[in-house]
Amino acid sequence: MKTVRRLIFRAVAWHALLVALAFGSLAFFIDFVEESQDLGKNGYTVVDALLTCLLMQVRHVYDLMPIALLIGGILALARMAQTSEFTILRTGGLSPVRALRLLAALGLMAAVLVAAIGNWLVPMAEQRLTQQRAEFSTQQQMTLGRAGTWLRERREVPGVGTHTITVNVGSAIREGEFGQIRIFEFDATGQLKRRLTARSARVEATGTAGAAGAEEGSVWRLSDVVDTRWLSHERLTRDAALAGVKVIDERQAASMDWSSSLTPLVVSASVLPPESMSVLALWRYTRHLDSNAQAAQRYEIQFWKKGFYPLVCFVMIALALPFAYLHARSGGMSLKIFGGIMLGISFVLINHISSHLGQLQNWQPWLAAAAPSLLYLLMSMSMFAWLVRYQ
Repeated sequence: MKTVRRLIFRAVAWHALLVALAFGSLAFFIDFVEESQDLGKNGYTVVDALLTCLLMQVRHVYDLMPIALLIGGILALARMAQTSEFTILRTGGLSPVRALRLLAALGLMAAVLVAAIGNWLVPMAEQRLTQQRAEFSTQQQMTLGRAGTWLRERREVPGVGTHTITVNVGSAIREGEFGQIRIFEFDATGQLKRRLTARSARVEATGTAGAAGAEEGSVWRLSDVVDTRWLSHERLTRDAALAGVKVIDERQAASMDWSSSLTPLVVSASVLPPESMSVLALWRYTRHLDSNAQAAQRYEIQFWKKGFYPLVCFVMIALALPFAYLHARSGGMSLKIFGGIMLGISFVLINHISSHLGQLQNWQPWLAAAAPSLLYLLMSMSMFAWLVRYQ
């Protein structure tokens, strides 16, 4: 059995590696052509462009591994069927259940590798890529669109009630440092009480408090700050306002520390696209959004999709397994292989579309993430059972 396992693993892994290298090379070439348009701008050199493309390759490898495993598995198993190798293995005692177990073990190893890349290498590469792009941008920072990204937290003020604080981050400078900061504080009645604007902010985690169960916090070290406060309306009368009493107190400071429950992890999660976040970061960020009454469905779907994504390797292996039981003498082998590859590509497309459909139709996040995998796994197992019984 060890010899059979080694034979099948080597064939599938070798073909999957070749397919991954082919797709990766094509993606690298396309990325380099796109990055070459910025050569010479703000000191952007060929070496910087190559480094940027290499960082982008990490994400490409993560996205391409399941489809490479499918195409490699189809090519390897179909070739073994054409050369009658798999027929000899079946004659030697390789039952369909054993073949399924062998390939399931290969799918498990691929799933572990995909999970490691997605939860460790991809976030690291995306953060480094963000810094790389900010370094060579015109303003030495990466803007986050016209509106930036918005964060919210609730803070209990003794004797006053719950204050709602909304934070707007306009750009990302480097890891843990952000630019174009605006902080708005509203009282329990929804009236604006304070506004802080700063050129940049360095977010530093303060760790957990001494008491068990205390929430983690952070300190925002603001620079070039304008602190605007609206005086309490209860202390102002109409006559006092007409007499010229100040209702707004505005002060400027070179630096200021502002305590918050918005940790560096939460801020970074709001800046980075959900697809580049780890499962743990997505879980923490969805908890933060839920606790502050913000829409979290997009990140919940991405959380479940990220969690189920390594299982896609099992689906790809299951789709490839029936090709080992096809008879090459019946003809049309190339067309069948092409059909299998198209079936796998259709799975990738549906897997991407399902998350958008889930948001539009307000599906359960776990259902939107798991439905394509369960559907295609059922389809492949049905095809496998039919081929084993009638072929």
